[in-house]
Amino acid sequence: MNPSSSGWITKFESVIEKHQERYTDFSPLYFDLKRTGFVYGINTEVLPFIVSEHALSEDEKAKINLFTALYYTYKLERNTDFEKFLEDLFAFYDNLRIAQLSFLEKLLSGKTTSSKLEKLIDSRVYLEDNVISKTFNSIITNSLLFIDVLLFKRYLNDSIGIKIYAYNLEYLALNVTYHALNSKEKNKKDEKLAELFGSSLTFINPDTQSFDGSYRELLLKERPSCENAYLIDMACLTVWEDHSLDYKESKFIFGIGKDIGFEENTISKSLEDVENFFNKNAKVVPFLKDNNLAIQFYDSMSKVVNKLILRNSKRLQKELSESAELVALLSKSTMRDLTKEEKKKVQNQLIDIFKSIPSLAIFILPGGAVLLPIFIKLVPKLLPSSFDENRVDKTNKTE
Repeated sequence: MNPSSSGWITKFESVIEKHQERYTDFSPLYFDLKRTGFVYGINTEVLPFIVSEHALSEDEKAKINLFTALYYTYKLERNTDFEKFLEDLFAFYDNLRIAQLSFLEKLLSGKTTSSKLEKLIDSRVYLEDNVISKTFNSIITNSLLFIDVLLFKRYLNDSIGIKIYAYNLEYLALNVTYHALNSKEKNKKDEKLAELFGSSLTFINPDTQSFDGSYRELLLKERPSCENAYLIDMACLTVWEDHSLDYKESKFIFGIGKDIGFEENTISKSLEDVENFFNKNAKVVPFLKDNNLAIQFYDSMSKVVNKLILRNSKRLQKELSESAELVALLSKSTMRDLTKEEKKKVQNQLIDIFKSIPSLAIFILPGGAVLLPIFIKLVPKLLPSSFDENRVDKTNKTE
């Protein structure tokens, strides 16, 4: 099976045929996916029974792990044939409006369900791979891919309001990461990253959120244990990135674990799993042994956003020139914090732009909200002519 060639999903069906009954419960599937690194967003391997014809890149491992996770989740909920799985999976992504992104609509027209899904899976794992650094790709784009699996599981039992549920789950995951960062001993690298995550939380489509309470109130709401397991694993991954766990971090982890209903031994097991993963894969994934992972994480994101803006500068200038209000708000953001209403306007108008420029669609994929504050910070500096021209236009109109 070659996940970089067309037809790999059809091949997957034949590969998986002898392993139909491998999982009888979601918990062992989750544990195996955590061992591969998929749950953590750092794919070091695929499940051992998945055979490939060549050495896999991390992107290819991510694609296989995502699709395998989706398949077995479906098998556990609805034990029907493979074609029905493909149809229901495409319907799920269609409900999330992933299939309706403008750049994908062109790619998906007139194709079979399996080939459409190949394009969709590609879009979930990476876009324009040559532009995006491996550090960014593994830690950002893929870090929230497991949310797709949790949402698919939810969708199979209750499809109503799945898009809003998706926003709330992403909001929780980013919030847990943000608070985990704040539990760490303060240093410049963690402060920069915590500030980024804090800013990004205000840009997660607030108009579509169904919950108006605080983060803590949302965290304490009843939800499936698999979702809570993912949240605690994300928290453990965040505090362990510097290869140590001090008292304050430990207090945070055990506190949040108890809040969502886990026993101490379960929380300890989550920490142990992260430590074992780092120790096992430090030689395979060099940045795992870097004690400056957080600053590497932030700097890598900034460089990628910088590249994306520069490579699309002409198109961005054109799009921005047609929105005087957006330009004015972005200009204001360089001098003061925007109000909640202003942030809503910025986000909604930027999303429309991202949908029209394929290589910028990464901002509306899983984890994309983390990048918006960087984009908003860099655009005025990298596209000064666009902003100046709009200010002149605005003055002329007034006169």
